[in-house]
Amino acid sequence: MLNICYGDMPDAIFNTSVYFKNVYEDNWITDAQAKEMILDIDKSEVLDSGVIDSPVLGKIPATNLSGGVKTLILIKNEPYKVFNASACGDNCAKWILKIAEQQDITINLRHLMDFGKGVFSIRILNTNQIVHSMKELIPIAGHFV
Repeated sequence: MLNICYGDMPDAIFNTSVYFKNVYEDNWITDAQAKEMILDIDKSEVLDSGVIDSPVLGKIPATNLSGGVKTLILIKNEPYKVFNASACGDNCAKWILKIAEQQDITINLRHLMDFGKGVFSIRILNTNQIVHSMKELIPIAGHFV
């Protein structure tokens, strides 16, 4: 399940790019789901653990991926930690939901992310309420961001 804490959360890892640079492992990049996320979000292809082919930047290391993709990879590989997912754009929302289908995760958001028109299950930790649509999510999250 996806758990979200809106607003200030002192224990959340805020600077996900710096954190990623210092802890990521090569096998995180070559994971099938990571490859899909990188292709979808950054439009880039993983050639191997140390080289990603970006249509904009050319051949790059994993540390040059977008902040959103790096945050998604961290959320997937360190589910016991809380990351500030405000580094992610709305294009990352579907991936956050997919990761949460596979394992329980908690993220911190300081903005209102659009999780789409579908049905989902998200626990808002600020109120301990579970919501199933953006229509239910917006009024609650709006109090905190």
